[in-house]
Amino acid sequence: MEQIPFVSSTPNTLGIELELQLIDPRSFDLAGAAEDLLAQMAGLSIAERVKPEITQAMIELNSSVHDHPAGLLVEMREMRDALCAAAEACGVRVTGGGAHPFMRWQDRAISDTPRFRYLAEMYGYLARQFTVFGQHIHVGVGSGDHAIGLTRRLTPYVPHFIAMSASSPYYEGVDTLFSCCRLHSVSSFPLAGNMPAEIRDWYGFEAHVAQLRSLGLAESIKDLYWDVRPKPDFGTVELRVCDTPLTVEKACQLAAFAQALAVWVMRRPDPGEGAWLAYRNNHFQACRFGMHGNYVTPAGERLRLADHLRQTFEQLMPVADELGTADLMQALREDVQKHGNDARWMRTQYNRLRDLPAVVETMTHAFHGGREAAQRHTSPEQVATRRRIRATSEPLHPVQKLATPDALAGPLH
Repeated sequence: MEQIPFVSSTPNTLGIELELQLIDPRSFDLAGAAEDLLAQMAGLSIAERVKPEITQAMIELNSSVHDHPAGLLVEMREMRDALCAAAEACGVRVTGGGAHPFMRWQDRAISDTPRFRYLAEMYGYLARQFTVFGQHIHVGVGSGDHAIGLTRRLTPYVPHFIAMSASSPYYEGVDTLFSCCRLHSVSSFPLAGNMPAEIRDWYGFEAHVAQLRSLGLAESIKDLYWDVRPKPDFGTVELRVCDTPLTVEKACQLAAFAQALAVWVMRRPDPGEGAWLAYRNNHFQACRFGMHGNYVTPAGERLRLADHLRQTFEQLMPVADELGTADLMQALREDVQKHGNDARWMRTQYNRLRDLPAVVETMTHAFHGGREAAQRHTSPEQVATRRRIRATSEPLHPVQKLATPDALAGPLH
């Protein structure tokens, strides 16, 4: 059996990746401007940390490694400002959010790299539908066995990250009824899901990957679209379920939560088989209802996810005091308890404006200057008389009017 080397890193260090939307400032649809933006940023010091993603309307920001999320926040603000300035020079805007509210997957163009061309050939239209935007959080670990132990212990908390980060309520002009619809695109891939319960150490992980390779089910660890997975070449455990938040501040608060949680869970026993029994249902509830979903603990207790999240914050705050991150943790705690997630904020904007392009415009202002700035940038004539809007499967934006014969007839790769 081939061994998989694990590069040790300092435990509980942090890094994040943010997949971001490139926006046309006239239509507020996605703009396939990644190549132009990368060229614009080529001479900047952060250029090596800005990468293309699978389609040309996406860009990825990669942080460096940090001991403390406060340093991460400083770096991410600097990268955001440089990215937004370069985007403005290219005639586009940048925003967070897990899915563009009214883009058409048929209009997306695959980025020209060997890996992305392979994915387009292999997965057909799913590759273009994969124009969704997530935050990945990396937590440093010292060994492969530590990575598997942390992956197992983080598994029961996947719904918490989904609910807090959810920012994809709209897709192709429709209110999906979900707080997070992005993960449906991820779930389409054959090796999506969670690490099997029988993997308990690094040897077991190596054996599992070897079996997948021998059966032709995977070529590398990159083919494992698990919600939480080891990343041996980085020396980390990677959390992959978060929608990209609308602000870098919230992205760094979520990283602080992950760091404190990683410390706390490694002081506790393995969650056992109960963590896997209700996994798919807990995952669904968090995607569908956000923090209002139901949650079944590994011990079999059933309660509201919001209540379990409240308990989790109470357990983590002493750890945050140890780490010196109590301010970031408290800011996240107050935000999710008072305002909910970004999906709720986006629906509030639609209730005000009743126009999805206008919602995307507020998202771009939120990414650059915060959600309060987005409110200030809304002109009085944009604001419609407020009325209650129920989530519905009826189109809120006429995306079919954007279709052209050329776009519909274009190749899928």
